[in-house]
Amino acid sequence: MYKFITYIILLASVSLSFAQQDSIVSKKKNIIQFTGVVFAPDSNSVIPGVHVYVPTAGRGTTTNPYGFFTLPVLEGDSIVFSSIGFRRNHFIVPEHNEETSLKVVITMEEDLTLLDEVEVFPYPTEAMFKEAILALEMPYQKQYNNMNAWLSSEYMNSAYGQLNQSANANHQYYLEMQRQSGQGRYMAPQNNLLNPWAWAKAIKSLKK
Repeated sequence: MYKFITYIILLASVSLSFAQQDSIVSKKKNIIQFTGVVFAPDSNSVIPGVHVYVPTAGRGTTTNPYGFFTLPVLEGDSIVFSSIGFRRNHFIVPEHNEETSLKVVITMEEDLTLLDEVEVFPYPTEAMFKEAILALEMPYQKQYNNMNAWLSSEYMNSAYGQLNQSANANHQYYLEMQRQSGQGRYMAPQNNLLNPWAWAKAIKSLKK
């Protein structure tokens, strides 16, 4: 009786194992061509270079410049979408018995981190920074300095004194000389007896 019960138990175990294998074979996962486009939050611009991969299977791809991707997957696979500046997105492939392809539209959310404002100074103290700013020369500063030197009053007076007379000035000078010559011709001769300068000149000549 004991041997008979043992035989029945072994026969039931073998039948159950064969049934489980048949169930696994019958539930074999279908290969699906997973395609889609990845959009930004505004739904108007696509995101190129997004990583689309299956972590458990170790396979994946990236979106092209138009945000399009295509990848063979299995039913039940967990797809991860990741890109710099965006939060990770997950998608689980559902059962797909009608067709061998699945088309989706994925929208990524921005992942922004706002940092505190930092002021950077090239000098250890504010006083040194002000001194450096005040000592800073503007572009073409040497040319400006030369121009200011040329336009100074001392240089202009010196340059004006060295200028040659124009033709008009020479003409006026000769006209004045002629006028003085005409006046001296018709004037009475000067009486040097009453001229102290003439007496001084005469005494000086006598002493010599």
